[in-house]
Formats: sequence, C-alpha cells, structure tokens
Amino acid sequence: EGLEQRIADGEVPSFLADKRILALDLSLIVAGTKYRGQFEERLKTIMKELMESQNSIIFIDELHTLVGAGSAEGSLDAANILKPALSRGEIQCIGATTPGEYRKSIEKDRSLERRFQAVKVPPPNEADAVKILFGIKDRYEKFHAVTYTDDAINFSVSHSNRYIPDRFLPDKAIDLIDEAGARVKLRQTSLPEEITEVQKRIKFIVHRMENAIANHEFEKARFYSDEERKERENLRALREKYHLDESSTGVVGREDIEDVVSRWTGVPIMSIKEEESAKLLRIEEELHKRIISQDKSIVALARAIRRSRAGLKSPNRPIGSFLFLGPTGVGKTEVARTLAHFMFGSEKSLVRFDMSEFMEKHSVSKLIGSPPGYVGYEEGGQLTERVKRAPYSVVLLDEIEKAHPDVFNILLQVFEDGQLSDGLGNTVDFKNTIIIMTSNIGARHLQRREGLGFQSTKEEMVSEKIEDLVKNEVKRTFNPEFLNRLDEIILFSALSEQDLIQILELMVSQLNQNLAQRSITVTVADAAKRWILNQTLTDRSYGARPLRRALQKYIEDPLSEALIQGTITTRPAFIEVFLDGDKLYYRPVDSEKNEGVLLYEN
Repeated sequence: EGLEQRIADGEVPSFLADKRILALDLSLIVAGTKYRGQFEERLKTIMKELMESQNSIIFIDELHTLVGAGSAEGSLDAANILKPALSRGEIQCIGATTPGEYRKSIEKDRSLERRFQAVKVPPPNEADAVKILFGIKDRYEKFHAVTYTDDAINFSVSHSNRYIPDRFLPDKAIDLIDEAGARVKLRQTSLPEEITEVQKRIKFIVHRMENAIANHEFEKARFYSDEERKERENLRALREKYHLDESSTGVVGREDIEDVVSRWTGVPIMSIKEEESAKLLRIEEELHKRIISQDKSIVALARAIRRSRAGLKSPNRPIGSFLFLGPTGVGKTEVARTLAHFMFGSEKSLVRFDMSEFMEKHSVSKLIGSPPGYVGYEEGGQLTERVKRAPYSVVLLDEIEKAHPDVFNILLQVFEDGQLSDGLGNTVDFKNTIIIMTSNIGARHLQRREGLGFQSTKEEMVSEKIEDLVKNEVKRTFNPEFLNRLDEIILFSALSEQDLIQILELMVSQLNQNLAQRSITVTVADAAKRWILNQTLTDRSYGARPLRRALQKYIEDPLSEALIQGTITTRPAFIEVFLDGDKLYYRPVDSEKNEGVLLYEN
C-alpha cells in the first residue's frame, strides 16, 4: 500500500512511475471450482493477462497459502503453476508472510524459495511507530468520533512496548488507541437517566396517539400530539443541558491508554491517585496487621513495591526477588500470603509452588514444559503458564533448598532479565512479579538465644555472628551467580514470648470470624493465653504452628462439643475463656466472676 501510494504521488523512479499494483485473492479463485481443471484455468487466465500487461505487479498476501492451494489428485497447486512464469520474469510478484509460515511452507519447497528474494521487515522503533500513529490517527478519530491527545499517542507506543512483549509495533499500539477510542465513545453515548426517562415517555405517548388515530378518537390524538411536542421540547432542553449535540467528541488521553493496558495485562499502571499513594505509604502498617515481628522483611518488600509503582524499578527485572531464611513457623510463607492479599485483595493471587515436588532432575520440565517429543509437550509448564495468565502476581517458591540444583539454573534468567522461555519457545514476562523464596537453611543458628528466658523482639536482633554463620551455609547450598542476582537475603528471627501472645490473639480473631455466622464471639483472658502458651513450651523451636494445635485442642474442640450438645443457647453470645487453677472455663462476659463451665482440664 505504501508503494502504491508513492507511485500515485509520483515519488518513485521513472521505471516505476507507470506501474500498478494488483492484489490477488486466492480464496476467490478457489471458491466454486467444482470440476478438475477449473482452478488451473482461472489462474492461467489471470497469468495471461498479467503477461500481456507488463506494467502490473501482483501482490499476494499470506504467500504461504500458495503452497497446496487448489491441489487435488492429479492436479497442480498454485505454486507449481506460477513457478515457470516467475523464473522467466514474465510476472512480477510481491508476497507477504511471517517468518514462521515461511519456514514451514516455503523453505521446504526449495524451487519456490529460490524464485523469491526474502526481504526481512523488522518492526519500527518507538520514534517511527509514533510517526505512523500520528499519520493514521485521523481515521480513528473520524470512526470513533473522538480526539487523541499527543500524550495518548506517545504513551500507547511506550506502554505497549513495555507491557505487551509478545506482539510487535505498530500493531499493538494501533490496537491500544483503537480500544481506548471505542471506550471513550461508549462513555460519550451513555445517556443520563433523565433523558432516558423522557425518551421512554415519548415512545409511550406516540404509541397511544397511533392507537387513538386507529380508533378514530381524534380529540385524544390531538391531546397526545400536544403532549409529544412538549416532551420533545423538554428532551431538546436536556440535550443542551448535558451538551449532547451530534458534533460533541470525547478526548482520549493518557489515562485511557493506561486503563486499556491494565485491562489487557492485569498490571496496574494507572497513574498513582491520592488514595493509592496513601495506601502505598502505609504498606508496613497493613502487613503488620497479620505479621507479628519480622520488620526487616516487611520493610524490604514495601520498598520494592513503592519503587515499582513510582516507576523507578529496572524495566528488565522483576519488581523484587527475595530469599527468606529462618526457622519453621516464624511467618515466612505468611508474609507472601499477606502481601498477595494486600496487593490483590485475595490470597488466591499467590502463585505458590512447593519445591519439594521438584527434587528430581527431570522435574525441571514441569516448571517450563516438556521438550519436543516428550509427553505433555504442548501443555506448557506450571510456572510459565500461571505467570502468563497472571503477569502481575506474587510468586512463592516454598522450601527452595529442597529443589534440584538445575531449578536454580533455570531461575537465573528470571532474576536478571525478567523473562523465561517455556517448552514451546514462547517468552514469558516476569517483569511485573515479586518472587519470594523461603528456606530453612541455617535455621538452627537463628534459633539460638543469648542468655536465658525470653527477650523482647525489639531488643532481639539477629547478631552479626549468627548472620555470618547462616550466610556461609547459604553459600554452600547455592551458587554465587544465583545469590548475586537476588535483591535481598532476609533473615527471620525466632519469635519471642510477646510475639507468640500477639499471634495467639490473631488466631482467636480468626476463630471469631468463623463463629460470626452463629453470632458467637470468644475472648480469652490474659492468664488463659499464657497458660496455653506454656503448654507449647517444649515445641518452642517450631515457631507459631504449635499454638494453632494448642488453640484447637484447648478451645476449639471443647467449644465445638458444647455447640453440638446445645449448651450455648443464647444469641448473640459473648463468651470469655478464663483460667482457674489449672483448668480452663468459659462463661458469658456479663456473668459473675465465680460462675463458669469447665472447658478443659489436664
């Protein structure tokens, strides 16, 4: 089309000035050919006309369809009919196809490949793509009845190049402005409720007037005619009030382009609004509602998220890649869950992998997909497929040290370049993910305490000596090139007694959420909390998980029996669990101190 336009404008050398370009529609030639020889006859007729008219250049879109077109038993296909004329120069032909189709169809036919000179057409750079969009934007403005700002054109190119890596310029940028224009047009054509009501009344009046005329009730018809005229004047006034004249056009700006990109990719790239900026500034506070202690990990995650949303992160790397080290039950996995809930409103947005499933060498293919010739080749990999569907997510690789070392090698390009090729050869983009790995390496060092008894979390920081011991173990497990690509290695300290008390309170609040449908609220007295905590003293090296089992044993199981037996009948019920001697009791909150029903005794 560009060449044809230049010929029409006279901007070509003299030997091309009188040329004309004709498009060949192969499907039209094949359509309706019932008998053998009909297709060949049609094609030969076209070739004869082209040979007689030497100033014609034929253009065939999707050139690979030539191979096999019209072929049947005992007949020729289009490619073999055209070959002699192409080799003698009797026909001048331009074809267009993709590299993949060229490789599959045309390269196999060596004689056909030899008759065409391959010209590779690379995608334009951003500057050229912007010029292309400015050249065609008038057509889209006319079609959608909108106006595109210069910002919208520039951002459609830059954002599509950054966030839509599996397509090429200018096609993806054109699709962006097209969809953004359609959305703005839809907003413009959505009528206010007042106007819709008036239009409904006019339709009703016209219908009644037609019925009156049909029944020869002309007085009624004249009355309805007057009513219609009043309503139409009312409608005209409302249209002027809302500026809904036919010539009104919407404006497509930067925000509309960002909105479309967000809808396509799931990546929230909208300009940071005031309420979101307040939310971003209090990430630590929000995460601490569910995570007790572990300030260092939460601060590191918050920094990474703020860096990404402010647009300062490297465009070629993930938002953040972290290795969490610490004893079992101190909240490593819970931090990842809480982060997913904070960013997406649901823990289901967490892409979680238990790396103990990838202990064998061959299990690496489960992450990226089987190679050609193996079972499950076209199914894709577990990691690549899930990130492809949810490109903006938290990826949790739990217990990373249990995976085969080859898995670490696969992850190198993810940490450095933010991409990974699956078994089908497709490149999956990890640039908008947060990658968190958890591990128990060096946990025995982190469980050590200086002195006896408990210390407060604020005072208890991981000492430099212990940190060095842990990092030495990490270096023995992982290769230097793996560790060197991580943003941060974060050490989780063991939980103090005060931390465990706070975690128990969180568990009780979770229990109350489960009991909310039954209109029951449970509170646990401080003495009872400490008693439950002391029952887990022997399991203290296991972190917070023994607390969950203790709460289940001492409170949930007895309460469930009481509910089934019908002991708790009043609704809503506010129950306090308290300690008396070495026994747990429960009672209504407003009852006397000495009253209570036995809940648990050793």
